[in-house]
Amino acid sequence: MGRVTERRRVLRVRDGRADHRPDSLVAEEPLEIRLNGKALAITMRTPGADFALAAGFLVSEGVLAAADEVRTIAYCAGAAPDDGNAYNVVDVRLAPGVPVPDIRLERNVYTTSSCGLCGKASLDAVRTRTRWPVADEPPVRLAPEVLSALPERLRDAQRVFDRTGGLHAAALFDEGGDLLDVQEDVGRHNAVDKVVGRALQSGALPLSRGVLLVSGRASFELVQKAVMAGVPVLAAVSAPSSLAVDLAVETGVTLVGFLRGASMNVYSHDHRLVLEGPGAAGR
Repeated sequence: MGRVTERRRVLRVRDGRADHRPDSLVAEEPLEIRLNGKALAITMRTPGADFALAAGFLVSEGVLAAADEVRTIAYCAGAAPDDGNAYNVVDVRLAPGVPVPDIRLERNVYTTSSCGLCGKASLDAVRTRTRWPVADEPPVRLAPEVLSALPERLRDAQRVFDRTGGLHAAALFDEGGDLLDVQEDVGRHNAVDKVVGRALQSGALPLSRGVLLVSGRASFELVQKAVMAGVPVLAAVSAPSSLAVDLAVETGVTLVGFLRGASMNVYSHDHRLVLEGPGAAGR
């Protein structure tokens, strides 16, 4: 299996002085995801937790919702030119009786056989296809200081980032702020898929009491993944997109952006925050 990091010789210049030395780079390799032997998607990822990545990807696309819907996940032998195993092709076999939906999967685009990324239709598609609607019984309640502490806890858990500086991360916390899982990848969508896939494999879906934190911005795709896993709170250290906010409002997700220190912006469903002073009405 490919390594998480690789070494390369570089010319380093510091304060006008130059020298050659080895540098650690994050590994990036393609992963082909197959469903019942049929190729569905190719993603560029950091090797590691590949089975969880494939499972989480299929959760986000509405194919899987529970561990018992998977019969096997395995690397495909003969994927390398010498007929060996390159560990870059994963085949997910569904359990007997689990339907294979008629969908077309493409990385970075939410799409079905009838609709591509098309605004309101895409919002409706995510809301109607999830098998784990975001629950509020009772609602998750978060103090702002709990949210404020999460980025530092995520950073402390990013072991590969410390060596390379080139990885995104996604972390799952409980409502008390305790770290449940953290995954790193060259793609932030892959990091989220790995977290969701590991939750599926352990029988933890839906993540109805979870807080998902991502190290970059909050895109439509990341909100989609949170919705499909039943996550009520998604936080990001950077900005959300307009369509991400629309989807969060539509599906009941509390979306937090610019989570830095004691500051944050709450873009939707702020009723889950416990505020001491007057706060905005829940949206």
